[in-house]
Amino acid sequence: MVDYKVTVSTGTPVNATTINHIHIKLVGTDGESDRTRLSCITGPLAFIAGKVSTFTVSCPVSVGKLILIELDKKNPVVLPEDDWFPAKVEVESPDGETYIFPIYRWITDSEVQRFREGTALRVCEDSHHLGRYSREQELKQREKDYRWDVYAEGIPHIMKAEDASSLPCEVRFSFNKTIQFGFTAATALAELKVKGIADSEKNWTDIDHINRVFCSKDTEISKYVTEHWKEDTFFGYQYLNGVNPILIRRCTALPENFPVTDDMIFPDGQSSLADEMKNGNIFLLDYTRLDGLKANIVHEKQQYLMAPLVLLQKTPDDKLMPIAIQLKQTPADDNPIFLPTDSEYDWLTAKMFVRSADFSEHQLNVHLLRTHLLAEVFAVSLLRNVPMVHPLYKLLLPRTRYTMQINLMARNLLISPSGFFNTYAASGGEALSTILERSMSSITYKSLCMPEDIAERGMDDVPNYYYRDDGLKLWDIINRFVQGLLTFYYKSDDEVKQDSELQKWTSDIFEHGFLSQESTGIPQCLSSVAELVKFVTMVLFTCSAQHSAVNDGQYDYGGWMPNTPISLQLPPPTSKGTTSEVTMLNTLPDIGTSAQGMAILWLLSKPPFDFVPLGQFPEQHFTEEIPSELVKDFRGELEVLTTVISVRNRKLEIPYTYMDPADMENSVTI
Repeated sequence: MVDYKVTVSTGTPVNATTINHIHIKLVGTDGESDRTRLSCITGPLAFIAGKVSTFTVSCPVSVGKLILIELDKKNPVVLPEDDWFPAKVEVESPDGETYIFPIYRWITDSEVQRFREGTALRVCEDSHHLGRYSREQELKQREKDYRWDVYAEGIPHIMKAEDASSLPCEVRFSFNKTIQFGFTAATALAELKVKGIADSEKNWTDIDHINRVFCSKDTEISKYVTEHWKEDTFFGYQYLNGVNPILIRRCTALPENFPVTDDMIFPDGQSSLADEMKNGNIFLLDYTRLDGLKANIVHEKQQYLMAPLVLLQKTPDDKLMPIAIQLKQTPADDNPIFLPTDSEYDWLTAKMFVRSADFSEHQLNVHLLRTHLLAEVFAVSLLRNVPMVHPLYKLLLPRTRYTMQINLMARNLLISPSGFFNTYAASGGEALSTILERSMSSITYKSLCMPEDIAERGMDDVPNYYYRDDGLKLWDIINRFVQGLLTFYYKSDDEVKQDSELQKWTSDIFEHGFLSQESTGIPQCLSSVAELVKFVTMVLFTCSAQHSAVNDGQYDYGGWMPNTPISLQLPPPTSKGTTSEVTMLNTLPDIGTSAQGMAILWLLSKPPFDFVPLGQFPEQHFTEEIPSELVKDFRGELEVLTTVISVRNRKLEIPYTYMDPADMENSVTI
């Protein structure tokens, strides 16, 4: 007889414990053990949360090199069946070799579950017939568990699920996450109810009263915004380092539908738009995707949503200042071009309409579509097409954490017919689906790859663009990590081409994420190691860094509602000199709508208690030495970047933290 030392680590999630009987079978190249019940002197306490227990499995002869283990649990007759969350199993063979089997999954029934030894294997390397069979069976089950669905025509496909309980348990919120998220939402709503403003349809009569909505939930930046939101320098700054830093682009020629003249901008004749554009000092914001939309009705009152054009100028002291605003796309006598020289409230009202348009552009295109929905496509395709033993699964699984449930909640609570957008936002109702469809047509591979996006928008050398500065450094760090890891597993372009699971993952993303649109430039297949590295870098960056950049500052910049109105109640002025403070207050969303908007932005910006920063791999899926070292090096580079950002931020009036790896989630979890 030969003895195998089996060490079982139960995970730490709440309810990870089982008191059911656990059985194991060791499967190797030369045979397999009998199905053996794991028992020790601790009895039912062997599999409690966080417990590491050791057992002995005996075999008549060695089973050879271990390929997989089979686990199953059976409830004793007198006890109910419970769920179990094993983290990993380690097996020490009679010859002293240790095999690690990563699991990190819930086992909820009595079916036999197979788990592979931790060495990553591409499909062509999986030479043993039992390994190949296990791989095939796993993917067959995954195809049943993770099914595509169409939420709305013209946007990325989604995971088919009615509610959280219909999601596979491995992608649901943890128990603690569920409680915390529900509590956070409930406390925000309760505060509004207590103050009697949650459903108020009254207009604001004093702008300072807005501070009373969430006076205890201010952040340092939201306080700054409250004090400086009227200033032109701050207006321009937000398009570099606010929550929508990807719309602005350098302007080399005026759009034909934006007839700004030199007399408007340079009445003293000391410069010209042509000269300033030639010198690279003019920038454009174009909200054309919002043109011609029918705005929503809120509290039985028609709302207004414009599609502005905005020119900004870089000043000699490197400030970015708005110099012209046209609130509709088509020039007309009743569509004046507003200027900083206009009356205080004409200019401020024009900027408010721009900021309101930016709320819709940011939330539906930049945030929802370009991070949340794409991250879900990346995740579903991974889980359908790539088995646990594949190196790509090990690399990208942390990027899928909680994404499917948070997106399901977003569809049910934010963009559903009875959700937040259709109830309170100007871009709800008919406008919502149109914005998403139009935004979808603007997504290209280049726009998702930060270095190419920055270059395409002409933003390479704009001063004080911290989103770009930190993001490009982060892109490079991620790219080096991905390159090191994938070149360890793929030694040639042919190995990439021949990996059927990798290719299916890619083609599924092209089909279900980008709707088979070749114009996007998204690869339909991958033909080289370089293409693979770039594509995986984009996926990892989108699910972590880009989401952090466009999500985490929502309350910072929208907690003071006049800076980011979710809706506007009056149409824009059709001539100059017709606005006042009263007009502005009546244009802002009513009290209840403002309060609901501030509450939702606070909820969506609040860091989760179970935050996992970029670079952390709490679950040990990589077991080989070199990949494990690459993970450590990755973390080290991220720590250095955090230090660089921290030192820079000490000198800034408004610190930029949204691309700090220490404050950045590994995945789209909120």
